[in-house]
Amino acid sequence: MTAETEQVIKPQVARRDITVPSIDTEDFEVGVFGGLMSVEDFGVNPVFGVRAAYHISEGFFVEAAAGQTETGKTSYERLSGAAELLTTGERTLSYYNLSLGYNLLPGEAFLSAKHTFNSALYIIAGAGSTRFAGDDRFTVNLGAGYRFLATDWLALHGDVRDHIFDVDLFGAKQKTHNIELSLGATVFF
Repeated sequence: MTAETEQVIKPQVARRDITVPSIDTEDFEVGVFGGLMSVEDFGVNPVFGVRAAYHISEGFFVEAAAGQTETGKTSYERLSGAAELLTTGERTLSYYNLSLGYNLLPGEAFLSAKHTFNSALYIIAGAGSTRFAGDDRFTVNLGAGYRFLATDWLALHGDVRDHIFDVDLFGAKQKTHNIELSLGATVFF
C-alpha cells in the first residue's frame, strides 16, 4: 500500500453482542380486560370484557371488543328517594364494536440496563352497538392505549376509551360520553 491509499484512522471498536427479540410473527391477538367505566349520570362502575385484534401491518390493526358493566342510580333517582327510571335488567350496559387502530409510537421500554421490552402507544377509533336501558344504540368509540410486550407471546395493555351514544331517558335526546379506563392482557398466536 502506498501512503496515499493507506487508512489514516483505524477504529478500535469493540462490537457488543446483540440479542434480536424473538417476537412471534403471528398477527392475531386475543385477550381480556377489566377496569372502570363512567356512564354519564349513572356513576362509575366496574367493566369487564374481551378483545381480539388482527395486525394488518406494523402500523395498523383492527380490533373487535365486547364489554359489560352494571350501572348505578342517576342523581335524580338518588335525590328523589323512590323514583326508579330503570329496572334492574335495564341497568346492564353491554357493548360490542369494531375499531381501526394505529401504532403512533412503536418502540421499546427500558426497565433496566439488561431488560428491554417492545411496546407501542396507539390510537383507536371505531363503531358498534351499545345495549342500555332496553334499547340498542349506535355507538362511536375513540381512544388511546399502551401495549407492552412482556414476552414474545404475552402483551399487557392500558387503555382509555370514550363510548359516545345518544340517550333519551329524560325526555330529550342527548349525546353522552362514557369513559372507560381498563387494563388487560392478550396472547399472540
